[in-house]
Amino acid sequence: MSGADSRFAAAELLHLTIDKRRTLDEAMSLSESFNGLEGSDRGFARAIASSALRHLGWIDAAVQPFLSRPLAATGIEIRALIRAGAAQVWFMDVAPHAAVNATVDAARLSRGSRSGGSFLNAALRRVSETASPATTHAPEALWPDWLAKAMRESLGTDGARALAAAQRAEPPLHLTAAHTPQAVAAATGGTLLASGSVEVPTGSVEDLPGYAEGTWWVQDQAAALPAKLLRTSPGDRVLDLCAAPGGKTLQLAATGAHVTALDRSAPRLERLRENLTRTGFTAEVVTADGETWESGARFDRILLDAPCSALGTLRRHPEGAWIKTGADVARFPAVQARLLAAAAGRLAPGGTLVYCVCSPLAAEGRDVVNAALTSGQLVRRPVSAAECPGFEDCVTGDGDVLTLPSESRDCDAFYIARLGLP
Repeated sequence: MSGADSRFAAAELLHLTIDKRRTLDEAMSLSESFNGLEGSDRGFARAIASSALRHLGWIDAAVQPFLSRPLAATGIEIRALIRAGAAQVWFMDVAPHAAVNATVDAARLSRGSRSGGSFLNAALRRVSETASPATTHAPEALWPDWLAKAMRESLGTDGARALAAAQRAEPPLHLTAAHTPQAVAAATGGTLLASGSVEVPTGSVEDLPGYAEGTWWVQDQAAALPAKLLRTSPGDRVLDLCAAPGGKTLQLAATGAHVTALDRSAPRLERLRENLTRTGFTAEVVTADGETWESGARFDRILLDAPCSALGTLRRHPEGAWIKTGADVARFPAVQARLLAAAAGRLAPGGTLVYCVCSPLAAEGRDVVNAALTSGQLVRRPVSAAECPGFEDCVTGDGDVLTLPSESRDCDAFYIARLGLP
């Protein structure tokens, strides 16, 4: 049963993400079948699961006509194997006969899926005879209906489709240099982007030159923009609110500012401390709730990377579209508004506050900021296109920033607003 183990492990990863609402990273740590694999078999199982998650909306819609009952009513293990098999045939250039046969063989590895082998075989045979849904389905159909609707309402049809199209490809790694981006690009063989980030192919981060020495850290080029727009100077008192895992803290510390990095998650702050140690930067690290923390201090600069749906990171975490619901997303704006008010109360006169979320939804970004402006808590300090190399077209008419991927730019979707006291 050559290749059956990898297909079975991929199906288990899909079950853990979609049905158990785990992230793919969590699923990989929990799956016994995946952790029993080694080398290329392990990599192939992950690739199948990742491809299925990137194309899940298309897969589910396209396979349904081949089934005698609703996909949702199909047994959990067979449903996962159908998705894994369809991903191989339609999106991974695996030979159809190999994908079908090995995936059907995988069904024999579990008591729960053995009896469904004939059903699985029939469905995947039809898949192998049918063109990819990429030729017939709209890009935003990759997502559940509620999310496609929310994206269209916030971004328009063209913006939603651009974001969905970006989700289909495995993204490269972006590195932020501690000091000299040109040197990092030369050492890693990467490409220096207009934004100042360095792009390298996906691979083992720890094996890249300069990792152990702390000359760079992994950070999407859009995620690096908020700290730059804070315009921090040496000696500034800076609060990085909701700081973990710490990429923006490192950026701020690299400017020579006195940085306080605050987050309520002690485990995530451990990773921040490790990154500080690796890079040689220093910051005061505080474990506390950002809404209620009292220090008595006022800060010249505050960066609030607020908790959010993270729906701007679907190109790296496509399962996010399926493990969240509209109700999950709806709870964030109230939290974001309270944190923004708390941040405003800690800002020194004349200081600058940058609010950002890795979500393109207006409810989590623009609407939260506009409510604070309307209440008189804060005023906008518009961002100019000249401050955003590589993202000039992402500056809105109000002077905020909404980064979106394009044919010439690979990035996450971030909303960023720069604010100050009235």
